[in-house]
Amino acid sequence: MKIVTFGEIMLRLAPIGYERFFQSSNMNATFGGAEANVAVSLANFGFDSCYVTKLPEGHIGDGAVSSLRYFGVDTSRIVRGGKRLGIYYMEKGASQRPSLCIYDRAGSSIAECSPVDFDWEEIFRDCCWFHFTGITPALSDGCAEALREALIIAKDNGITVSCDINYRSKLWSKAKASEVMTDLMQYVDVCISNEEDANDVFGIKAEDSDASKGVLSEEGYKVVASKLVQRFGLKYAAITLRSSRSANDNDWQALLYDGKDYYMSPRYSIHIVDRVGGGDSFGAGLIYGILSGKDPQAAIDFATAASCLKQTIEGDFNRVTVAEVEKLVKGDASGRVKR
Repeated sequence: MKIVTFGEIMLRLAPIGYERFFQSSNMNATFGGAEANVAVSLANFGFDSCYVTKLPEGHIGDGAVSSLRYFGVDTSRIVRGGKRLGIYYMEKGASQRPSLCIYDRAGSSIAECSPVDFDWEEIFRDCCWFHFTGITPALSDGCAEALREALIIAKDNGITVSCDINYRSKLWSKAKASEVMTDLMQYVDVCISNEEDANDVFGIKAEDSDASKGVLSEEGYKVVASKLVQRFGLKYAAITLRSSRSANDNDWQALLYDGKDYYMSPRYSIHIVDRVGGGDSFGAGLIYGILSGKDPQAAIDFATAASCLKQTIEGDFNRVTVAEVEKLVKGDASGRVKR
């Protein structure tokens, strides 16, 4: 089964361990980005995963492509051109000091794309699922136009569409996000949100909850999921629930609503290694669960477990197998050494 994702991959520069920016002269250089992270997870799970973006010619763009090819992601539909690859700097938080993300992505190749860059009819040949996030249309009007064209063609071809709302306040305002995303949601079948995004973008708020204080109401988020399904005619709405006791220690859980019933995953207490990409690995896990024929409870359990494991791994990409996820789903959460 072929899944297509569309978005921006960036160069990630991060201080070693828990150092602050420029505390030393060393930084790790890797690649990552929401839809690229989903593509990697799906390739690891054995699916035909195709990633679409626009990258500059030269060694840096080649490095991004190679990072995806390493995991078996199809990069044949990546367009080359433009002036630069976006960069983000990531300082990991610890205890009561939060993580810090700084973007340097203005004028990137993908941000300067236009609809004529992509032959969606050809890209979607033999495709059954298309995934994007709210980050992509936030990059530029050109990105939003290219994405909208992709969504129209995807729906004309009977392709299932999933969207992770992924609101980024550093990229656009809530008002602009609401305007653009409300239009794009008419094409979406499966929506993924966290405890804040549905409120920031669509004004759908969970009562009796305060994410900043780690107070999350299960009943409140059931209402959020139901309102998303009702407003946009979705097949599924999934909500991830993160309760942060500190930058290092979080509780992680999710729910899925199919328009009739609610399905709640187990709750995991995670000692965070790297939380970046946690939501993307959840999205990939949910796509895998649905496409592999799992029932809704099994699908949300798999997605939550996959995301739990990702947050124990350095970097954006989730380097786990289906077998490892299934082992956690079955209750093996001890972390004991395997010999």
